[in-house]
Amino acid sequence: MKRFDLFLKRAFDIVVSVVVLVIATVIPVMIVVPILIKLTSKGPAIYKQVRVGKDKKEFTLYKFRTMIVERYDAHGNEIMSEQRINRFGKLLRKTSIDELPQLFNVLNGTMSIVGPRPMLDYQAPRCIGEENLRFTVRPGLTGLAQIKGRNNIPWEQRIKYDIEYINNFSFWSDIVILFKTVLLVFKKTGTDVKPEYRGVDRFSKHYIPENEEVETTS
Repeated sequence: MKRFDLFLKRAFDIVVSVVVLVIATVIPVMIVVPILIKLTSKGPAIYKQVRVGKDKKEFTLYKFRTMIVERYDAHGNEIMSEQRINRFGKLLRKTSIDELPQLFNVLNGTMSIVGPRPMLDYQAPRCIGEENLRFTVRPGLTGLAQIKGRNNIPWEQRIKYDIEYINNFSFWSDIVILFKTVLLVFKKTGTDVKPEYRGVDRFSKHYIPENEEVETTS
């Protein structure tokens, strides 16, 4: 048999095997998980959120819902995000299964498999100078920052990793990042945010610049 034909035959074997594995694993998960979400807490199975992507264009990001829908308690006090995560949601986050619906974002072109994680709409305007390079590529399901510490590094450090990724981009680097991401998912590393990385930088939800005055009531 011709060598090229043997190469094509092997490539065909691999592609078909991967496709079958995806059909046998991802599709059942995409069916079963929404059902379990609906059974364990009220609210939609899919959580939609506005994020900022390439060229600072806003798009709708999809995730499996991991939190209760209530944002405030009986006394009208805001419930902290980590306290809103339900028991099944914790499992989804530990295994990163909650991110799977973002494959639809990849298919519609608003995201890529590898790239900087998409920012929230209030975070993007806070990028300055070279930090804006992260908006020259599509955001990703995973990226260099995710394999370097994921949630347990400050936002400013994450952006430095994003810039490093963009400046040194290659297809091979994407493969390496994807492979390391899979290993981290199995180890369930970096899914829990350490307290010291919450609300301490200019990308925090309640951050107020020093040159802005806080309104007070008399």
